[in-house]
Amino acid sequence: MSNFFRPNLDRHGRIARGVIGALCLIAGIIIAGDYEWWAGLILVVPGLFAIFEALSRWCLLRACGIKTKL
Repeated sequence: MSNFFRPNLDRHGRIARGVIGALCLIAGIIIAGDYEWWAGLILVVPGLFAIFEALSRWCLLRACGIKTKL
């Protein structure tokens, strides 16, 4: 199990996930404030998870064996 949580992202992957996470988080906050809170939550949760992945240098898809481009 310790290999599953081993860091598996390089600098480019961390930047990509950080940007994607920030964009999802901002879009989710805007949608939650202007439209429906549950619609915003659908974007906020993955955005926070992507930011977590960037900060921890760990990608869930890579840990499961799925190859990603970054």
